[in-house]
Amino acid sequence: MSLIDLITGNAGNQVASDAENKFGISKNQVIALLAVAAPLVISYLRKKSQESPKEADALNNALDKDHDGSILNDPAQATAREAEGGSILDHIFGGQKSQVENQLSQNTGISMDKIGPILGMLAPLIMGYIGQQRKDNNVTSGGGLGDLLGGILGNAQNQAQAQTSNPLNDLLGSVLGGGQQQQQGGLGGLLGSILGGK
Repeated sequence: MSLIDLITGNAGNQVASDAENKFGISKNQVIALLAVAAPLVISYLRKKSQESPKEADALNNALDKDHDGSILNDPAQATAREAEGGSILDHIFGGQKSQVENQLSQNTGISMDKIGPILGMLAPLIMGYIGQQRKDNNVTSGGGLGDLLGGILGNAQNQAQAQTSNPLNDLLGSVLGGGQQQQQGGLGGLLGSILGGK
């Protein structure tokens, strides 16, 4: 399963429908948010795990314990795990969380009072996806996580560029794409501005 399959497939659609019912936000807005939030979360986790072996081991343990991928078969869990998702995002984004939420709110049109709770629903889904990929690729230690996460992002970028007829792939392609569009400050600039243009 690729990242695009996660966003456009059953799991992404189910969580988007649940969020639509709970928060009165259009399902398409939630899917667009997932399309931006998923690569963003994965990029942050990759950066953390590459910079600190301790963070990599902590992530590996968290995936082992709480995120085995079963949520992908039962996406309804996401609503019940919203608070847990919020804690996950607190850890991933740290002091930049409000900046991230503000950028995502501006780019998706979802109000600031709802963006946090909806991201809280999406976070366990994204972590479950990473957990499943970790299992599928037999990554058993923190050391291999950076490569795994980089591979997920690379595959998503290639897939988005290969299927440009789909507007969602255009969106994902612009988020993952190169630095050229990053000056415009739109979705393409989101990753660059938050990650410091690296």
